Amino acid sequence: MFHGKVPITYKVVPMSTFARFCSLFLFLCCSVILFGQKNKLAQQYFVDAEYEKAAVLYEELYAENKRNDYFFDRYLECLMQLERYEPAEKAIKKELKRSPNAAKLHVSLGNLYERQTRIEEADRQYAKAIEELPAERVQITKLANAYISLAKYELAIRAYERGGKLLKDDRIFAYNLGDLYRRKGDSPKMIESYLNALDDNPGRLASLKNIFQRYLTEEDLVELQKQLYARIQDNRDAVHHPELLTWLFIQKKDYRNALRQAKTLDRRLAENGGRVYSLGTIAMNARDYDVAVNAFDYITAEKGAQSSYYIDAKREALRAKRLRVTEDFDYTTEDLRTLEAEYESFLAEFGRSRVTAAILAELAELEAVYLNDLPKATATLNELIALPGINPRTQAEAKLDLGDYYLMQGEIWESTLLYSQVDKQFKEDLLGHDARYRNAKLSYYNADFQWAQAQFDVLKASTSKLIANDALDLSVFIMDNLGLDTTANSLRLYSEAELLNFQNRTDEGFEKLDSLLAAYPDHSLQDDVYYAKAKIFTKTRQPLRAAEMYQRIIDEHADEIRADNALYELAELYETQLGDTEKAKELYETLFIDYSGSTFAVEARKRYRRLRGDNI
Repeated sequence: MFHGKVPITYKVVPMSTFARFCSLFLFLCCSVILFGQKNKLAQQYFVDAEYEKAAVLYEELYAENKRNDYFFDRYLECLMQLERYEPAEKAIKKELKRSPNAAKLHVSLGNLYERQTRIEEADRQYAKAIEELPAERVQITKLANAYISLAKYELAIRAYERGGKLLKDDRIFAYNLGDLYRRKGDSPKMIESYLNALDDNPGRLASLKNIFQRYLTEEDLVELQKQLYARIQDNRDAVHHPELLTWLFIQKKDYRNALRQAKTLDRRLAENGGRVYSLGTIAMNARDYDVAVNAFDYITAEKGAQSSYYIDAKREALRAKRLRVTEDFDYTTEDLRTLEAEYESFLAEFGRSRVTAAILAELAELEAVYLNDLPKATATLNELIALPGINPRTQAEAKLDLGDYYLMQGEIWESTLLYSQVDKQFKEDLLGHDARYRNAKLSYYNADFQWAQAQFDVLKASTSKLIANDALDLSVFIMDNLGLDTTANSLRLYSEAELLNFQNRTDEGFEKLDSLLAAYPDHSLQDDVYYAKAKIFTKTRQPLRAAEMYQRIIDEHADEIRADNALYELAELYETQLGDTEKAKELYETLFIDYSGSTFAVEARKRYRRLRGDNI
């Protein structure tokens, strides 16, 4: 009988493939996490200038990942900060033995020597890096970046130039060279290099436009133009040169020459006129209406009715002609009648429908505001409003204009009816706010001041900045002047004068304003009277007399509510009609500095910067 203990045996079960995979996966995850934590800690030590601790970690990180130059460079930087030059030199030389083609290591060694004021040895290493540069694009780029990090741009240029020769491609590093010449401030070489890069890859055109817009001065644009002309002569087949030249002319605001280039490209590439249309739009926004009309007329004449831009070009040409006639206030009745005939011709060609509703509205404005033919304008808008399928917003906008034209004819009931219809239909919309504002203004004209002020107070919260500002101005104006005399006669006389001016009865408006000044010579409305007269002078194309009125407000009523308005209007007169941009700039600057709380201050600053030549 066996009385001893039974021996226990253990059976070794082989680990499954899945279990081995899980173990390996967990190990790798832990390694990645630990590596990341070590990297983050090293970075923190480096930022905190704890170079001793950072050096230990970066040395370990590089040992674990020999392909990462960043860790080695950081390790070297730590040693240099600690002035441990000898171990740093040994580390670099060790790496050179391991990677003899890594030319950037010579730069690291040169930097080490330079920090020890061993200048001759440093220069030898910098030169040696370029001499021993291998014909490998990656190594060439690394070497140039090493020089750039030390702000040694001339050496970086030499590295790229030698690299291009080694790779037998003079343009391969042209873009990089352009950036380096820019840093050096060598504009001609910068432009030459960037144009070489463009020749190498025309797809860079958009990015180069951004670079040129950001860094080129007016003198540099002249240099760019000169170099582009030379390249166009040498290679007439390259499309990107005239495309860039077109852009350059736009930057110089030379829209006439820009259009010439755009037309040439349009014909050469057999395009549909899109390029010319865009140029026409740019010119119109810049108020060069002659070029805009030329561009749009080119499309209609050269491309014909089959072009997808035909109707748009016809419409925009009309608008450019209208702006050309009306904006400079230098037109004759014959000019206006010619323009009216062109609108009629457009509508005869394309019909009177919801598609041409905007043209009908513009024609009505021309008839009412400039030709003073209110019955014809009213008929045009009534026709527009009744068009089948008309867009409700377009219809509402036409009703607001029609309400104005009825008011100009003294038909107050028709006006308020139309304003109220739009207010009801678009109550919470900006159109509704606009209709409410016009109705309140109508009440102001009718001397119902308290009701008008209540409406203006509500409209001060409008999401439309323009409506809110105008409502605020009128609310404050009524509050300041209501009750200054027991009958409010002075304010009534002023509102009646404003209505007469709105109705183009300017002579009667002037008489009303003069009677106000005669009856109330020391009244606080004096600056407002000057302001109203200035508006009449502007409307009747007498800019010099308007400027006199604005200047009187600035000189005699600098603390009154109209002072900032007068400054802005006077500056605009000098800019757009009197041709004195320096005076305009001076006035805009006074406005945004001395009246910084004005609603005009932001726009005045923008206009000042534009006149100064800033890119906005």
